[in-house]
Amino acid sequence: MAELTRDRIIARAKETGFDLCGIARAERHPRLARLADWIVEGRAGEMTYLAESLDERLDPRRVLPTARSIVSVAVVYHTKAAGDANPPHDTPPRRAISRYAWGDDYHDILKSRLRALLVWMQQEAGPGFEAFSCVDAGPVQERVFAEQAGLGWIGKHTCLINPHLGSWLFLGEILTNLDLQADAPAIDQCGTCTRCLDACPTGAITAPYELDARRCLSYLTIETRGALAADIRDRIGAEIYGCDICQDVCPWNRRAATSDDPAWQPRPPLASPTILDLCRLSDDAWRAVLKGSAMKRAGLRRIRRTLAYATRHLPVSPAREARDALRGHASSAFPEVADAIAWAESPEPA
Repeated sequence: MAELTRDRIIARAKETGFDLCGIARAERHPRLARLADWIVEGRAGEMTYLAESLDERLDPRRVLPTARSIVSVAVVYHTKAAGDANPPHDTPPRRAISRYAWGDDYHDILKSRLRALLVWMQQEAGPGFEAFSCVDAGPVQERVFAEQAGLGWIGKHTCLINPHLGSWLFLGEILTNLDLQADAPAIDQCGTCTRCLDACPTGAITAPYELDARRCLSYLTIETRGALAADIRDRIGAEIYGCDICQDVCPWNRRAATSDDPAWQPRPPLASPTILDLCRLSDDAWRAVLKGSAMKRAGLRRIRRTLAYATRHLPVSPAREARDALRGHASSAFPEVADAIAWAESPEPA
């Protein structure tokens, strides 16, 4: 049996459906110490699970004691349909849903591909092989090890940026007891650019490479239960689920790679919708959209709450039509949805 080397694993990863693959050492990296400080400062918001699994997140060997190497992989999820995401300013906003949620749930797709790669590695390595695989819900700080594996650098907006493919990347990893040749870490190429900081509508990127989740629209629209703070509601704009603004303005995404993978193509209701389009969707239509989608994490209550906030920024007639449509759905009886509709209809402060 041929030796299971770095080059063979990388080649197999690409055959399995990954666009990038690299190897990092499974060790406690100094950058991971920032995570503990970030949590202590309260910047994780309601994501208490981060603190609960902190030991594992600070040292991959707490996840797999025998780990010596981390196989880091990435997949491009940017599609050609994304060209319609940012129309001219005189047309209704169509961003609405973060690109990563347009297609199938990436957790399921990446886990399946990682499992296939892992099975092959086990067959090739033979007896004594040990491994652990996970996608972002697992206790491994994937961006740090992706950077160490040479897949890209962690940009000022805290997303991983590959100089050839851009930042529209899903990440995954396999911890293994194999002692593999490691790749050279990626080099930061953000330079003096601050476009992501300047564009963030809530000031969530508090400094280069520093994100306060409590002000990030991705966190607020997906993770936060109940009503959002008044100063945040006005800044929702057209960001209904997640937010792509900091990546939209990144110069490294001007010529970002696109994927024709069927898994990431937008489901029909999510192909460049307006706020009004989404408000009109029935409960049954939303259930069909959420099935097998990453959007199911937020659920319909939070999605319709945020939709109601967003109607405040529509012209009078479509705003009225959008709120009437929301009232016609059963989920509008939930307190946070009813409260959001009432707030959107209230007079704006002078």
